Amino acid sequence: FREEVTNLLLIAKVEEEVIINVESPGGIVHGYGLAAAQILRLRDFGLNVTICIDKVAASGGYMMACTAHKIISAPFAIVGSIGVVAQLPNFNRALKKHDIDYKEYTAGDFKRTVSLFGEITEKGEKKFIEQLEATHVLFKNFVGKYRPQLNIDQVATGEYWFGEDAIKLKLVDQIGTSDDYILNKTKTHIVVKMTIEKKASFSEKISDVLSKAVSLTIEKTIHRNNTTQI
Repeated sequence: FREEVTNLLLIAKVEEEVIINVESPGGIVHGYGLAAAQILRLRDFGLNVTICIDKVAASGGYMMACTAHKIISAPFAIVGSIGVVAQLPNFNRALKKHDIDYKEYTAGDFKRTVSLFGEITEKGEKKFIEQLEATHVLFKNFVGKYRPQLNIDQVATGEYWFGEDAIKLKLVDQIGTSDDYILNKTKTHIVVKMTIEKKASFSEKISDVLSKAVSLTIEKTIHRNNTTQI
């Protein structure tokens, strides 16, 4: 995504509109934080950013969407989920049951608060929850900065809403699909779709060659079998 943004900035003109279709249920905080920062580069350049949500922009997806000047959502698109979640199993008791020792060495009181195999202490768990809460506060502040019309405490509960309800909460600005929005734009503007062809990696090239070879072998085998039957 960063390559697309950089290349767009090389050819774009101030006050032109950029339409981005966001479709994401969320994920790792730093990844979506970077994606949102890339969209802000477009804003900082002076472009008008419109984000369309046809299916879902939840959690990290909404972190990206909220940076737009205008958000358009399909009626049943999933929007919101402004919250933070972390989950992991802990195998410490299972290891002890089978007399397996697990040693974890750290420097710094909170280098590792919780882990898959180590014993989770009350102190470590408390710190981990504090970190989740701190991340949630950052998320709320970020959304609130770019969507000041929101009642942030009302919508930052981790819940999600469909587009028709999201517009009532001011999570989005308009109901519609990206298809209709772009189609309407073609009546008054020149619309250009930007795509970047990425070179296949070495492993992808090898995989492609092998898959074609296997396909060819299967076809030859089928042909021989058919010939034998005749």
